[in-house]
Amino acid sequence: MKADKTTLDRRSFLKAALLAGGGLILRFNWPVGNAVAAEKDHTAPATLNSYIKIHPDGRVTLFNPNPEFGQNVKTSLPMILAEELDVSWDSVQVEQADFFPEHFERQFTGGSQSIRRAWPILRTAGATARQMLMLAAAQRWSVPLDEISTATGSLYHKQSNLKLSYGEVASAAAQIPVPKNVRLKTVADFKIIGSSKRNVEIDNIVTGKPLFTSDYKKEGMLIAMIVHPASFGREITSIDDRAVRQMPGIKDVFTIEPLLRDYKKNGFDVFSYGQIAVIVGNSTWEVMQAKKKLILQLSGPTGNAQNGKPDFLESTGRHYAAMEQASTQPAQVKRRDGDPESAFKTAARIIERTYTAPFLVHNTMEPVSCFADVRADHAELYAPIQAPEFITKTLSARLGLPKEKIKINLARMGGGFGLRAYGHHVVEAAVISQKIQAPVKLMYTREDETTYGIYRPSYSATYRAALDENNQLIGFHIKAGGIPESPLHENRFPAGAIENYLAETWSIPSAITVGAFRAPGSNFIACAEQSFLDELAYEMKKDPLDFRLELLKRAKERPVGQRNDYDADRYAGVIQLLKDKAANLARPARTGRGTAAYFCHNTYAAALVDIGVKNNEPYVTQALAVMDCGIVINKDAAINMAEGALIDGIGNALYGEQLFKDGVPLKSNFNTYRMIRMHEAPAKIEVHFVENQDNPTGMGEPLFPPTFGAVANALFDHTGKRYYRQPFVKQSGEKS
Repeated sequence: MKADKTTLDRRSFLKAALLAGGGLILRFNWPVGNAVAAEKDHTAPATLNSYIKIHPDGRVTLFNPNPEFGQNVKTSLPMILAEELDVSWDSVQVEQADFFPEHFERQFTGGSQSIRRAWPILRTAGATARQMLMLAAAQRWSVPLDEISTATGSLYHKQSNLKLSYGEVASAAAQIPVPKNVRLKTVADFKIIGSSKRNVEIDNIVTGKPLFTSDYKKEGMLIAMIVHPASFGREITSIDDRAVRQMPGIKDVFTIEPLLRDYKKNGFDVFSYGQIAVIVGNSTWEVMQAKKKLILQLSGPTGNAQNGKPDFLESTGRHYAAMEQASTQPAQVKRRDGDPESAFKTAARIIERTYTAPFLVHNTMEPVSCFADVRADHAELYAPIQAPEFITKTLSARLGLPKEKIKINLARMGGGFGLRAYGHHVVEAAVISQKIQAPVKLMYTREDETTYGIYRPSYSATYRAALDENNQLIGFHIKAGGIPESPLHENRFPAGAIENYLAETWSIPSAITVGAFRAPGSNFIACAEQSFLDELAYEMKKDPLDFRLELLKRAKERPVGQRNDYDADRYAGVIQLLKDKAANLARPARTGRGTAAYFCHNTYAAALVDIGVKNNEPYVTQALAVMDCGIVINKDAAINMAEGALIDGIGNALYGEQLFKDGVPLKSNFNTYRMIRMHEAPAKIEVHFVENQDNPTGMGEPLFPPTFGAVANALFDHTGKRYYRQPFVKQSGEKS
C-alpha cells in the first residue's frame, strides 16, 4: 500500500511558532465532536484550538480537547498524532483541555464518533509537524529532503550517518512555513497505532488522585442537593421547610426554576421539572439528612392538549396498553419497497411477532454532580459533561452572562452512556450558586439520579414476514414506536435485501423525560430485529447465521432501493468471522447459544453468548464478540470497551427496567433496580476484530445492541421459549 498524500488548505494549519525557551508549537484546528460541521471538509476557516509541542529536550506534548469518561480518548487520540509524528510513546505527555467556547465549535464526546472524526485531521497534524522537522534537518545538513528519515523522535541521514533528535531542530522547524502537502504513513509502517498503550491517567486513577467533581473542593464552598417532585406530570406549588431550617449545618432552603419559562430549549436541554427545591448546607451528610424532612406540596398533572403531554399520571401498565393499541393503528410510512401489501395478501404463511422493552436508567457509577462559582461578571464550573458547548448556550441565557465569561473545567466522568450529554445538573448548580452568591457543589444522591428521568424510552416493535408456498421470504414489514419516541431505523438491514419491504413508525407523548442511552434506539431495535430473524430462520428451517448471510448476499448482488446505510460485504464479514470463531469455541454443558449482528455508529458488530440456568436464574457462561471498526487504534482499550459493552448489554437485557405508578418511578436504587453483579459477568470473553485498512469508526456503542439479541436467542436455544418482553429474567418468572 502506498503512503497517503494529503492536502489541507493552509487555513487549517495556520501557525507554527517558537515555544518560550525554544522548541516548536504547531497549532491546528481539531474539529472535535460529531456535529454536522465535522462532516464538511476541514478547510473551512476556524479558530486554531489544538497543538503539538516539541520541547528542546525532546519531550512531546499533545493536546486532547475531547471530554473523557472512560472510553480512553485521552490516550487513543494522541496515539494517532504520535504515530504520524513518529515519536516514542514514552516521550509523550497529554494535556486535557477544558472547555473554551471561543476555540471549540463542537467539543463533544458521544455517538462513538471521536476517533472517526479526528482520524484525518490528527494524522495530518502529526505528519505536518514531522515534515517541518525533516525540512529543518535537511537545511542544517544541506541534503535533499527525501534523504531524511525519522524514527522514535529522531532524524537520520543514513548516507552520512548523521542523527539529530527532534528537540535539537525544533526551534529551527518553528521558523519554516507550514507545508501544504504532506505524506502520511502507510498502515504497514504503523508502530503505535494498533498496539496496546496504557491509559495515560491510570496512575492517577489507581492512586485515587482527584479527577472527579466529587473530589473537588474550594474555599468557602457549600454543598447543595435537590428535591424534585416524586411524580412525573406534577409540579411543586409550595414547600414546608420549617423542620429543615432547624437542622444543624443547613444554610438555606428555596426553590429554583432551572430554565426560565420563555426559554427556547436546544437539543440537549432536558429538564424533568419546571421547579425543584434546593437545600444548601455545610456538608453532604447534613444536607442528606435535611432532604428527608423537607415536605413538598404538589400540583396535579400539568400536561394538557396544548403542550402535547398527557393530562393523567402515567403507569407502566397503561404504557404497555397504549403501545399495544398504537401498534394496531395506522402509522407513518418511512420506507416502502416493491408491493408489500400484495406480498402479504398472497402469502402462504405470515409470521408476526411483537417485542417490547421498558424505560431504562443510565446508572452511571459516579452520581451526577457539579461545582459552580457564579459571580456578577463571570462563572466558573467544574463539571462532568459530554457536550459543554451546548450547555454553555443554556448557561449564558439563564445566568445573563456572555458565553465568553463562562468557563467550564472538564472533570473526568465516572461513566456517561449518554446521560452526561445533558447538562441539567450544570445549570442547576450555576443557578444555585448565583442565588446564594457563593461557590457550591451540587450532589445528587443515587435516588435523585434514578428517579429524575432522562431515561432510555420504552419501546415496542411488531415484525411480520410473508412466506410463499415454497417457504421463501417474499415480504417484510416492521412497525415500531415508543414512549415518547420511535427506535425505527428504516434504512438498516434487512432493508435492501427484500423485494417487498415496509417500515412504519409511531410515538406516544409522555411527561417522562428521555434522552440518549448507549446506542440510542439501536439498543432496542437490534434485539427485536435479531430475535425475529432467528425465529424466522427457525420457521424456514435454516441456520440463523446462514440465513443472514443469504440476505446479505442478496443485498450485495441485487440491492433493493438506494438508501441502504450498510455495506453488505462488511456486514457479512463480521457474521462469517463470528461463525468461524464459534466453530472453535466449545459450548459448556447444559447451556444455550445465541448469536446476533448489527450495524450502527458506522461499525459492524456481532455477538455470541452461551447461557445456562442455575437456581432458576439465567447466567452467561461465556461470550464472543466480532467487530469491524476499521483500523483499531489501541488494541487493549478496544477490547476493554467491547467487554464492557457485552456485560452492559447482558445486564440490561436480563434485568434492566424502570416501572411507574401514577407517575412515580418505583425503582430508586440498586436494591430495587437490578444491575448485573460482578460474579454474573461471563467468566470468559473473546473479542476479535476484522483486520482491514479502512478508516477507524466507533467502538463504545456498536456492540451493545446485538448483545441483547444474542441473549434472547440463547435463552430460546436453552429453554425452547421465545422471549418478547425485556427484561427477560422477570418475564420468565425469576427473581429480579
